[in-house]
Amino acid sequence: METHKQLTIGLFGFGVVGEGLYKVLQQTPSLKASIKKVCIKHSGKKRNAPETLFTTDRNEILNDPDINVVVEVIDDSKAAFDIVSTALKNGKDVVSASKKMIAENLKALLALQEQTGHSFLYESAACASIPVIRNLEEYYDNDLLHSIKAIVNGSTNFILTKMFEEKLDFKQALLLAQQQGFAESDPRLDVDGFDAVNKWTFLLTHAYGITASPENILFNGIQNIQGGDAIVAKSKDQQIKLVAQAKKLQNGKVAAFVLPQFVKQNDHLAFVKNEYNGVVIESGFADKQFFYGKGAGSFPTASAVLSDISALRYQYKYEYKKLYHHKPHELGDDFFLRVYISFDDLRFIPKEKFEWIEEWYAQEARKYLVGVISFEELKKNSWWKENNTSLILAADPLIEEVETRKLKKKSLELAGVL
Repeated sequence: METHKQLTIGLFGFGVVGEGLYKVLQQTPSLKASIKKVCIKHSGKKRNAPETLFTTDRNEILNDPDINVVVEVIDDSKAAFDIVSTALKNGKDVVSASKKMIAENLKALLALQEQTGHSFLYESAACASIPVIRNLEEYYDNDLLHSIKAIVNGSTNFILTKMFEEKLDFKQALLLAQQQGFAESDPRLDVDGFDAVNKWTFLLTHAYGITASPENILFNGIQNIQGGDAIVAKSKDQQIKLVAQAKKLQNGKVAAFVLPQFVKQNDHLAFVKNEYNGVVIESGFADKQFFYGKGAGSFPTASAVLSDISALRYQYKYEYKKLYHHKPHELGDDFFLRVYISFDDLRFIPKEKFEWIEEWYAQEARKYLVGVISFEELKKNSWWKENNTSLILAADPLIEEVETRKLKKKSLELAGVL
């Protein structure tokens, strides 16, 4: 029986996650994994570890033949890619938590793994403590995965929870998230949806074999959501969440997007509050499965890094089965979405672009409508992100071509047009 190998780790980054990992490894001696060197940017800082552990020279780690695992938890995506690619080429396995770097360099990283035969694992880059990548990779066969929807960004979920439960406005909720360390000092990455779409990029690879860059996926954040939108949601007995989702269409392609959405109280995702993440997977015969856990923070993220490190003892690597062993799926855009749009001025809303409009509310200063619009229209134009306009998907937003004709006729009948 093959015994597992001793792991000697070179760590890049000693921030929240790096220090968390250092502490966690000290408490898990059974792993037979130890950190030999930590590369940091600034040498002057006081750190809770012996000074001899640290270096500012990356080559001390990358060129050390004793180090067989490089763990990279820094937030500079360009430097992270350099580190990861050099480490793989130098015969080391790599564990990373850098979602932006992975999303931006996915195809190059896939090629490097093929070329070097070494493992590149990144469970901690999406949903921190939830083992979502390993599950998509190992458990769900290509043909059986109907849909996956998830809350993958803890900061925006924290902000939305505060807007709902404590009636804070967006700015107050954001400030609170920053004070509690859930939002970056530059919160745009989280708030505008960049972080969520970065994670969705590679989760789509493990779910459906799709390798799309972030700019090919329709997304928005929560930056335009107003207090009034929360009031409308409450009146419908719903919440608002930033939801990343993918669903198989009847034509075999996959609809994928990351947008704010109304969520019914009986939806699993309604249960996901504050900095927690949640993933709902629907498959052919197992119905729905729900994964729930902390999506941010030192120890939850370090625990996912740790699970990758322990998998490396057995030479584990992602096989990307949906990409290499099946016919990979493609992104589709031939469908419609039911959307709620609130706005200050109707002049900025192209009413003629809607297939039909189901609700219209124009009493207050802030007006809103609910209507059905093609996905391509939202992809092509950005009026729905501008002029203080807020777009939120309906609870069951996706409508395929076949359904539109029936629904259009029904809505026109209800409106007394036919």
